[in-house]
Amino acid sequence: MPDLRGKVAVVTGASRGAGRGIALMLGEAGATVYVTGRSRRGGPTTAGQPETVDETAELVTARGGQGIAVRCDHTVDVEVAALFACVQEAHGRLDVLVNNAWGGYEDYNESPFDAPFWEQPLWRWDKMFSAGVRAHMVSSYYAAPLMLPQRQGLIVNITTYMKPDRYDNGSPFYDIAKTAINRMALVMAEELRPYNIAAVALSPGWMRTEGMLRAFNTDEVHWRQVPDLSRTESPLYVGRAVAALAADPQVMAKTGRLLTSGGLAQEYGFTDVDGRQPDFFGV
Repeated sequence: MPDLRGKVAVVTGASRGAGRGIALMLGEAGATVYVTGRSRRGGPTTAGQPETVDETAELVTARGGQGIAVRCDHTVDVEVAALFACVQEAHGRLDVLVNNAWGGYEDYNESPFDAPFWEQPLWRWDKMFSAGVRAHMVSSYYAAPLMLPQRQGLIVNITTYMKPDRYDNGSPFYDIAKTAINRMALVMAEELRPYNIAAVALSPGWMRTEGMLRAFNTDEVHWRQVPDLSRTESPLYVGRAVAALAADPQVMAKTGRLLTSGGLAQEYGFTDVDGRQPDFFGV
């Protein structure tokens, strides 16, 4: 188990899914974790889904860390600035930023995800960039100054593995947005290298998120009974990948790279919750 006691992390988009899995694993390693998102207990939640940042923060604390819930819409710059000002005031530093916030899945069935770009709704393009690509950059913009003085830190952009010389994802807007996020990690890595701050893009495989399990009318206990989910991994798998990176004293050797949960599992020796080491992309 990585030891992240004394470390301070921010995980954006952590109400559910990959963000929640990452926050929980950072907490299990002993970190203080700010979990952000728009879904708060007693208030509106994204697409009416039940999970909230409050619940995630409580789960982080229950696993041994310190979970701090912050309601933050990452498309609103003043809210993002206020989040990092709060971290600065409380801790005077930041060790890990995980950019996981995302948009564009709303009204998923309005138009097929794999339709040609000229048949896609333009709101999908806008949300993938405003709540995804741009949100990653804005959070990094405010986070980097909290890392620079200690000359140490890690920025992780959660993404999807894209072959740089081939289009085989089948979803045009998604492919372009995720490729931009991957490139962002490379550019940030070069600018942060003199300060010993690493920036990477990290791709989970096909995850059994809460929404995915609901779509298949199953849960984390019974998913093995659904053949279509046989290649999936839990959100805690990518969380273990982030925790391993955050605890690696040689993480600068990976800066600027596009990594996968499965690849890091093989390298660091961790497994998913069921003891497997799934490698969805086989890279």
